[in-house]
Amino acid sequence: MNTIAKPDSAVNRHDNAAPIETDAVIIGAGPVGLFQVFELGLLEIKAHVIDSLATVGGQCVELYPDKPIYDIPAVPVCTGQELTDNLLKQIEPFAPTFHLGQEVTLLHKREDGRFDVETSAGTTFISKTIFIAAGVGSFQARTLKVDGIEQFEGTQLHYRVKDPSLFTGRNIVICGGGDSALDWALNFVGKAESVVLLHRRDDFRAAPASVSKMKQLCEDYEMQFLTGQVTGFETKDDKLTEIKVSGADGVTRRMPLDMLLVFFGLSPKLGPIADWGLDIERKQLKVVDTEKFETNIPGIFAVGDINTYPGKKKLILSGFHEAALAAFGAAPYIFPDKKIHMQYTTTSPKLHKILGVESPTFD
Repeated sequence: MNTIAKPDSAVNRHDNAAPIETDAVIIGAGPVGLFQVFELGLLEIKAHVIDSLATVGGQCVELYPDKPIYDIPAVPVCTGQELTDNLLKQIEPFAPTFHLGQEVTLLHKREDGRFDVETSAGTTFISKTIFIAAGVGSFQARTLKVDGIEQFEGTQLHYRVKDPSLFTGRNIVICGGGDSALDWALNFVGKAESVVLLHRRDDFRAAPASVSKMKQLCEDYEMQFLTGQVTGFETKDDKLTEIKVSGADGVTRRMPLDMLLVFFGLSPKLGPIADWGLDIERKQLKVVDTEKFETNIPGIFAVGDINTYPGKKKLILSGFHEAALAAFGAAPYIFPDKKIHMQYTTTSPKLHKILGVESPTFD
């Protein structure tokens, strides 16, 4: 939808290119990172956004772009992709610069109080403040451990669904016993030629309602469930044609297929964040207080699922709240001689000008 969220030209920067000087660097382009752009923008703080993924949206887009979200205020239901698109439209007035497909590898505080930041692509920054909105950190799908099958990744072997239409009319095998596996199995019934759910045991980590629906569809011969594990595969003309499934009974069966979907969960890792001198508790960043969501390093703020504090709830809504307070907490670093006044987008002519909208006339 939006043209502002594409990888920047800095992807091809040389290591000796001049650093980008900015007020704020946001690490993470998920919903909370995008809303952080908005809250900073209202305070006239310019932000650059870095994300290791090639597109914006974080887990919402990477893992469940078409799944409904029901707990965004005033939005009864939206998908992860729709939420991302709307956030991108909301931050258009602030024209943030996105640096996608690159990971922050170095973060160091300078003697003048600012921060040196460097990415895996060689992009460098000097920033007055840092906002870490990295969700669960760098995450990777747990892969299928079968020698050689990785050659089909992205064509016939998938660890996430980016384009559901690719599976229409196909014979699909879905591996896993969690919500993602059940949700996609139920979704593809009636759209795919056939759907087989394969799990190593007959109990599930998914919602009971989804399990009940799956079992009913199996009884109605709309789909099939098998217990077992993939232990091998067969090919023809360089295409994956069959998988070998070893069952609990010790028998190995051959199962023809067109597409193989694997949902074994994610393996989250903090990655380089763990080396930045931040206080960490159970792979999350501890915030000093909940007034401004600052970490133990002054000038570095943590918002969204990456942070922890007493009473923390991992909700997108909570992350939005944290982003608002973090923006006000950061303002003194950027405008040390300026008193920041609380203003409302409903009535403030200044904010209307910043947002590029006309001030309403009230009777």
